[in-house]
Amino acid sequence: MATNIGMMDSAYFVGRNEILSWINARLQLNLSRVEEAASGAVQCQMMDMVYPGVVPMHKVNFDAKTEYDMIQNYKVLQDVFNKLKINKHIEVNKLVKGRPLDNLEFLQWLKRYCDSVNGGIMNENYNPVERRTKGGKEKSVKGSQKNFKSLQTNNSLNPGSCDGAKQGKSGGVETGANSSVEIKALTKEYVSQFKLTDMKLSIDLLEKERDFYFAKLRDIEILCQTPQLENLPMAVAIKRILYAADEKESALTEAQEIVSGSISVEETGFSDIDH
Repeated sequence: MATNIGMMDSAYFVGRNEILSWINARLQLNLSRVEEAASGAVQCQMMDMVYPGVVPMHKVNFDAKTEYDMIQNYKVLQDVFNKLKINKHIEVNKLVKGRPLDNLEFLQWLKRYCDSVNGGIMNENYNPVERRTKGGKEKSVKGSQKNFKSLQTNNSLNPGSCDGAKQGKSGGVETGANSSVEIKALTKEYVSQFKLTDMKLSIDLLEKERDFYFAKLRDIEILCQTPQLENLPMAVAIKRILYAADEKESALTEAQEIVSGSISVEETGFSDIDH
């Protein structure tokens, strides 16, 4: 399954119209712009379709409008990625801003990943509308109705209460402040996680690069040790570089002298390498 996809991969050349058609067909939606998926709810349901039962759909808010609510959706998505051991960097700070290019790139990656699971075959038994109804949307509607009824009751008991209005205003300010603090805390948490993920990826790449060049050096060493070549001046010079113990001084000069000496031997017919 594709998780680490390079930026030059064909996945990132899929156009917006194809991405939107793919989302709308799979989830029975009617998105007209990729930034409409910035809340993270679409991505959560795509993973729910590919891995039924893994995503807690009751936590997904399809009506998310604020950055705080969107971050909650991406937190659900990140938990799913962690559970499935999907090593993918989610740039939440960019996605929640609704930037078209950032959201397009993430959706392009998501499509490639979903297509790599079961050959991209759609689960015919999956009902996206029913899953959304059982998820956050129904919960959101019920919560709104409950709050509205509670507000009506309070207003009927205290009609025109100035103190109540002041208290409501004060409560709204406190709620807004708390939300702002939580957003900052969640953002800081995600940034830390993403930095750690980037660091792990960088270490993996460095280790792969180290192993690659070490394998090359080992091949050269084995070649220079073959009986037909090991006593040749060029092989001796290369081994002198490979086996140099002093890291501060390069063995290149000495190796060049060996090669130069061999050239002089060919010209004069006299060798001083054996002395």
